[in-house]
Amino acid sequence: MTDAPEIERDVMEYDVVTVGAGPAGLAFAIRLKQLNPEISVCVIEKASTIGAHILSGAVIEPGPLDALLPGWRDNPPPICVPVAKDEFWMLNKTGGRKLPVPPQMHNHGNFIVSLGALCAWLAPQAEALGVEIYPGFAAAETLHDESGRVVGVRIGDMGVAKDGSHKPGYTAGIDIRAKVTVLAEGARGHLTKRLIGKFKLDADCDPQGYSIGIKELWQVPEDRVSPGKVVHTLGWPADNKTYGGSFLYHLDKGRIALGYISGLDYRDPEYKPWEAFQQWKNHPMVKPLLEGGSIVSAGARAIVTGGWQSLPKVEMPGALLIGDTAGLLNVPKIKGTHQAIRSGMLAAEHLAATQLAPDGFDAKLRASDAMAELKKVRNIKPGFKRGLWFGLLNAAWETVTMGLSPWTLKNKADWCSLDKLGEHEQPKRDYVERSLAPRDRLAGVYFAATEHDEDQPVHLHVADTSICVTRCAEEYGNPCTRFCPAGVYEIVDDAAGKRLQINAANCVHCKTCDIKDPYEIITWVTPEGGSGPNYQNL
Repeated sequence: MTDAPEIERDVMEYDVVTVGAGPAGLAFAIRLKQLNPEISVCVIEKASTIGAHILSGAVIEPGPLDALLPGWRDNPPPICVPVAKDEFWMLNKTGGRKLPVPPQMHNHGNFIVSLGALCAWLAPQAEALGVEIYPGFAAAETLHDESGRVVGVRIGDMGVAKDGSHKPGYTAGIDIRAKVTVLAEGARGHLTKRLIGKFKLDADCDPQGYSIGIKELWQVPEDRVSPGKVVHTLGWPADNKTYGGSFLYHLDKGRIALGYISGLDYRDPEYKPWEAFQQWKNHPMVKPLLEGGSIVSAGARAIVTGGWQSLPKVEMPGALLIGDTAGLLNVPKIKGTHQAIRSGMLAAEHLAATQLAPDGFDAKLRASDAMAELKKVRNIKPGFKRGLWFGLLNAAWETVTMGLSPWTLKNKADWCSLDKLGEHEQPKRDYVERSLAPRDRLAGVYFAATEHDEDQPVHLHVADTSICVTRCAEEYGNPCTRFCPAGVYEIVDDAAGKRLQINAANCVHCKTCDIKDPYEIITWVTPEGGSGPNYQNL
């Protein structure tokens, strides 16, 4: 992609540019500077501040962080609560049964953190080593030389109107050129998606899989909170054919972090992930914790769940993939932060040892502890595609055998998993009348504090909107109006006729639409730098 010659762009040059200031990108930058302070490293982040777009459970295994910053426990992140107790429940509509905690989910020695606060805490430590970090810099595209090699990224232009014209404050995005570009964009990174296609990085692996995690942070009376208590549930409100489960983490100072995860391989075209979360909040075991409390922050984010068999090639000419953008989350553990830090450090060590040559990193990652961990659990998540009970039995088998089964279950792309209307046996929803806030998705968007200039180009590109009011309406009943947790997609019927309306200002950048759309015609691209949610301690 080239611009008209009249647009002159400033150019910045570094040895390494890292896209994304999450745990993988920051761990990479810190480790590279520790190994060779002479290497110039730049980290760019599309959020207005570091951590504003980061959302995770999050319980972290501290081992990789211990290796990266050995003295971190003397000056921990602002939210860092040692796990004191684990519980695992199977819920029905009115109650539940306490089950033994699966071995992968034992959290002794782990810490409950806010991943946003953790990243905001890591950033100044990277800067103290000489890393340059630029929040509000949204990488719109990658730069390539004549041979196709990645040579950096282009930051999106600022001050472009919705119709494409330049507003008075227009500023052309700068080009950041580097010897190596490290993609640490998180799940379903939009640059990574293009590069995987361009370099055919997924030619020898299964399609990637995803879930959507929807989370809220609540402030409640302090006597209800047991700091360090970790609770996970399966069962209601998901039916036995839909992969879903919750987390509820007791923090300190009367704070509770809670959320619900829905596998995006669900088949029911009428399923609503946001509604499932709100139903779970109103369960008799959860509702008493929250009644009378208030929401502090809320948001949603896709989670990468394909595991070992879906790992693409993680190197290409001039660039590397690390963390969730590569797909390293351990689903049975419900943890990816330790894997992100681990892969970032490994990438730094590789580049420092090879004079910034990406070649060989793929083999190094596949031979590492990060991949050994994923191989052991590779069959657990795919087993749930056959239903809850088969999934639980399969998980028990894979746990006992430590992943030594002579087979590897396959993953399919989430976009092709939906049944068509009339073909899907409607489950008995068994939902309750709910009373806890928020009342609807738009109220939830308020707690995400998401902001986009209304007069900027729509960053959700639909290749053919006629499909939305014809084939998609007839075959699936427009599932985008249900799977989006922020009410971005709306089918309106007015004097102009029936059409798709995109409420792009609501978007919380979860990427679900880019993943689950059954026609693969929705593409998420970066809006203007600094736009999007402003999560507080999620």
